[in-house]
Amino acid sequence: MNTKHFAIYVADQLNKDKIVQAIYSGQLSIPAYPILNKKGALYSNLTINNFIKEELIHEHFDIATENKVSLSTSSGGQQKKALLNYLLSTNPAYLIIDGVFDNLDIIAQQQIVTRLLDIAPVITIIQILNRKKDILPFITNLFSVENKLLVEGWSEKRETPITHFTGNIPPPLHEFKCDQNPLIQFNQVNVHYNDVPIVKDICWQINTGEFWQLIGPNGSGKTTLLSMIYGDNPKAYGQNLLLFGKRKGTGESVWEIKEKIGYFSSSIIQQFDRMDTLEQMIISGFNDSIGLYIFPTDMQIQLAAQWLKLLNLYDQKQELFRNLSMAQQRLLLIARAMVKHPPLLILDEPTAGIDDESALLFTALVNKIADESHTAILYVSHREELGLHPKYIYELILDEKGSYGKVSN
Repeated sequence: MNTKHFAIYVADQLNKDKIVQAIYSGQLSIPAYPILNKKGALYSNLTINNFIKEELIHEHFDIATENKVSLSTSSGGQQKKALLNYLLSTNPAYLIIDGVFDNLDIIAQQQIVTRLLDIAPVITIIQILNRKKDILPFITNLFSVENKLLVEGWSEKRETPITHFTGNIPPPLHEFKCDQNPLIQFNQVNVHYNDVPIVKDICWQINTGEFWQLIGPNGSGKTTLLSMIYGDNPKAYGQNLLLFGKRKGTGESVWEIKEKIGYFSSSIIQQFDRMDTLEQMIISGFNDSIGLYIFPTDMQIQLAAQWLKLLNLYDQKQELFRNLSMAQQRLLLIARAMVKHPPLLILDEPTAGIDDESALLFTALVNKIADESHTAILYVSHREELGLHPKYIYELILDEKGSYGKVSN
């Protein structure tokens, strides 16, 4: 293969988004491949988010998924496949790929690799990655980022030391009165979009304190089920769906449901591009606010301090959240979601975009929450994380009549 291709490893303590933009703009040059004056394309969540913003502002979409729907209403995997098709249609000389396998199931990953192999003879691929095992099979030129420069080769040293969480997780300020079980119950739930069946006869319940992982291929309906629990998906109305003891559509507001749920996805970090300190971020979780607008109580300050100590971030409590590493930001947002000890914690592709060492740290915290709280956990991911210990797995299996579910443990 005459065309050169490059893999650039970025450790979590670095700002990957800034590095990607610097490479794309030519400010951070790749040895032997100057990209100035070349037509390029960026395959990244940054690009997806920009297209989604355009959709919301102009109320039309330039990129459609396989189901002919907008990016904003599609799953992460569907978004990425649609973006790749769009970018390749512009005939770029080079393609910067960031997080190529994030949010994709195994079949979709294989399809992406096959597609990239097809274009590799004529388009230079510049892969940005956090997981070294995700390197594309045809790339042999390896670089890493050190002192704001690209240097040849990958260091095998541990980039982020594994931190052991000491002590128990802090208690809740007030116990939620949510004694009824199940917390969530789907009874023969069916969903169609534009006469296309998505899920069929879903029967599934989540009880207090249970640790579930939701799996299934792209397009199988995982995002649909999550939106029926956490969001205001109109498809939930008229269904036999119980949320915290009440049938959906019997008078509860979406905010009454959300106050009982802690929610995290990798994309949520973009909502917190403010000048808030670590302490303020934790305290804001008591009121589910983006920013702190009321004076906290002494007990809220004490509990925030306990969470920061657990995360080994107490000495940095007055630093800005936006200046933390990506892994530290995620740990802090999990603590923010857990300060109230909600009945349910939803983690949607939570390790997308972080390196292997940080993923181990993240899963250690999730396991700790599962072991030491009454909060039920719903963990959604295609990636099998080393050390993660869900007790139950709910698998969605694709079928032309709509995905059906299967429980395993």
